[in-house]
Amino acid sequence: MPADLWIANTVCDLIQGDVREHLPLERIPLRGDVLGLGTTTSLDNGELTFLHQEGGDTTIWKSEASSGGIHALRAGDGSGHFPYVCFSGDATAVRTPLDPAALGDTTGRSLQELVGEAIALMRRDGALPEAPIYGLRLLSRWQGLVITVASKLCMGQQRRNTAIARSAASEATASRSIYQLLQHYRLAPRDPGDPADPVRYLGRSLRWECCGFYDTEPQTGRVTVPQPDAHLHLHGCSTDLRYGGHLHHEHPESKLAQVERLVLYPLRRIHSLASDLGVDGLRYHDGAVQFRVINHGGLDVSDVGVAVVLDDRYSSHRYLRLPWLAAGEAEAFSVPLTLAPGRHRLEVIADPQREILERPELQVNNRELLEVEV
Repeated sequence: MPADLWIANTVCDLIQGDVREHLPLERIPLRGDVLGLGTTTSLDNGELTFLHQEGGDTTIWKSEASSGGIHALRAGDGSGHFPYVCFSGDATAVRTPLDPAALGDTTGRSLQELVGEAIALMRRDGALPEAPIYGLRLLSRWQGLVITVASKLCMGQQRRNTAIARSAASEATASRSIYQLLQHYRLAPRDPGDPADPVRYLGRSLRWECCGFYDTEPQTGRVTVPQPDAHLHLHGCSTDLRYGGHLHHEHPESKLAQVERLVLYPLRRIHSLASDLGVDGLRYHDGAVQFRVINHGGLDVSDVGVAVVLDDRYSSHRYLRLPWLAAGEAEAFSVPLTLAPGRHRLEVIADPQREILERPELQVNNRELLEVEV
């Protein structure tokens, strides 16, 4: 039975600028073995790790940018709105374990290369079907490990408009790896004791339970950083449940000691959760422009702009802000507007500055026109 993967925004969306689209925790089904990872909001930064209890369900653990510490998220606690998150359904049926002995001595080897080797080995033996993305669960021990935790979603000065407007700041930032812009922490047998070291020492917790994804087409930026050789994106928690975050496994000071357990999951169907704003019900009645803004998409949206334009005079348009609009919900507006006698053209535009991520074909319903005779 194929396992599905849902992606709310993408890593590529996240690193291009602030994301105003969010998926609530309550909409992620956590029954059974659910794989996933993600990032929390810019107001409450952190990384998400999906840990499964054998014979039970899955819990999402959030790591804190300020300390590297973790806590379990619970529905209704107010902290569960994710601008980027990807998750599977219950993948128990496609769970495919690998005997770590088949990989030989893993000490000091590249984790990404080991996972790629494991996939190739199991594919060759007919134990693993071909898939665009493989989920994985990993129990690992480390000689030393560097983790990162998101500390600002817009990643410094990287912005969506760098393609058309550049500055010295954005050029300098864009030339650096995304992981250089995040909060770094070090796990090691002992504290290096260097006060000038920008990588903060956390402790000796070197055994980690991890969940992540191996993308066969990483340049798409679906679940990994959009670079040709960045196949593996892995989040985890130390087994003593003290620390968590993104495993910076490619960092020169991350040294693998042993792979204790590796389970792969072929994810063959991928679904995108997108935003889709719409305007409908536009009319002029009793000296007011009346209309609704609807969220047809699969994500909640925040801080949505709405413009009311009379007779194509954009310089004098009325502008509204909608703080939050959940998926499937609508907000009705009535904007007082006195019209002089004659014929007028009214236009209402949701998200006129294109700050919400919508595919071009979904932007058609963002505006509605009305001809009015007074």
